[in-house]
Amino acid sequence: MFRFARTFDVVTLFHKPSVPASQRTLNLLKVAHATATETTTIDQASDNTAQALRERGEFELEVTEEPPTPDQLRSILDYAARADPKQSISDIVRGAKDAADALKKVKENGDNFVRPVTVDWNNGQAVVGDKESVILKMLQQLPEGENKNQ
Repeated sequence: MFRFARTFDVVTLFHKPSVPASQRTLNLLKVAHATATETTTIDQASDNTAQALRERGEFELEVTEEPPTPDQLRSILDYAARADPKQSISDIVRGAKDAADALKKVKENGDNFVRPVTVDWNNGQAVVGDKESVILKMLQQLPEGENKNQ
């Protein structure tokens, strides 16, 4: 029987290895990704604790040290503002006053973009920093239209 290849949600970490918070976020995402992709073996068939905690299912983890593209940055600013209206644009792009200024500053110098930033593109969410509980909550959410009991 022919089946279409299944696509996974893409989660991107904008990473800077020299930043301890970015390293912690990378480690957290690696563990979450491994947990999401593991399957039950015969020995574990009666204990499906890991699968019960894994509500979302598999996702594709992308790690980049590059700054976001202008379109990606616009999305990140939008996602972050929806998640936390109190969050300032300058928390994401150093010294930026508004979205246009943020785009200009990142174009001038990619290091103006503060890392780590974790982005769930499919579900329109972004987490700035290494907020473990917020990142885990984002990763455990089901994609829209999916039933938890499937």
